[in-house]
Amino acid sequence: MSNEGKNFQKTNINWYPGHMAKTKRMIKENYGLIDVVYELVDARIPFSSKVKDLYDIVGNKPKILIMTKKDLCDMKYTNNWIKYYENLGYKVLTVDLFDDRDIKLIYETTLSLVQEKIEQRKAKGLTKNEVHALVIGIPNVGKSTLINKLCGKKVAKVENAPGVTKQLSWLKATNDLILLDTPGILWPKLNQEEEALNLAAFGAIKEEILPVDEVAVHIIKKLHDYYPKILYEKYGVTKLDDWLEIYEIIGQKIGAIRNNEVDFNIVSKKIIHDIRSEKVIGITFDNR
Repeated sequence: MSNEGKNFQKTNINWYPGHMAKTKRMIKENYGLIDVVYELVDARIPFSSKVKDLYDIVGNKPKILIMTKKDLCDMKYTNNWIKYYENLGYKVLTVDLFDDRDIKLIYETTLSLVQEKIEQRKAKGLTKNEVHALVIGIPNVGKSTLINKLCGKKVAKVENAPGVTKQLSWLKATNDLILLDTPGILWPKLNQEEEALNLAAFGAIKEEILPVDEVAVHIIKKLHDYYPKILYEKYGVTKLDDWLEIYEIIGQKIGAIRNNEVDFNIVSKKIIHDIRSEKVIGITFDNR
C-alpha cells in the first residue's frame, strides 16, 4: 500500500482532457441561446462536485443548483450545504432523478425563473415559448439521467462512469424545453487532496487517476469518522489502529484471499466499488 496522500500537493493531479476544453469553448459559442443553467452536483459531495469556475463559463445566466442522488446522501450534512449555497444566492433543488415529482419540480422552477423572459418574448410578438437549458456538471452526477427523464425517453447514454458523453448536443424535451447536453467537465488541476479523493470515491474521475489504495483508505477513514455503524456492519472494522490489520479483517469478510493471504488490491477495489455502485447509502463526505 502506498502512503496516503504521498506527495499529493507536490504532484497535483492533471485531469483536463481535450474534450473538456472543447466543451467550455462550445458552451461559450452557444451562450446567447441559453436561458437557464442546470448545474448538477452529487448530494453526497455537494462541495467537491461543484464546478469551480462555473461563472467563467456561464456568467450571470439564471441557475438552478440541482443536488442529485438525495436518496443516497446523509441529509443531516447535505442540508448544511443547501443553506450554504442558498445564502450565496443559489436556487437549490435536492432531487432523486428517478422520482417524477422531483422532475416536475425542476420544470416548474425553471418556468418561474424564466417567466420574465417569456413575457418579454410575447411582448415582441414572438410566439415560441421554448426555454433553452444548459445541463452542466462534473462527470457522473446524473446529467444524462436528468435529460432522459425530462425528454420522456432515452436520448442520452447513461453509465455509472465518467467520460461517457463526448459532444454537445441540443435535445428536445417535453413542454417546450430544449436541453443542451454537455460532457462532464473538471477544472485543470485538482489541488486539494480532500476534494480529489472525494471525486475519486464517487466515480467522478477515472480509477487510474489516483492510487486505488489511497482512495479506499480515504473511504474507510470517512466511514470511521462519520458513519462507524456502517463501517462495522459493512466491513467488520471498529477502529483505525493498524491498516494491515484493517485490510486483513475486510479481506477475510469479503473473501479476498489468494494463496492463503489477503489480496490488498482486491480489497481496495471492493471498497471503492461499494461506494460507486451505491451499495453504501446514507453518506455525505463533504461535512460542515
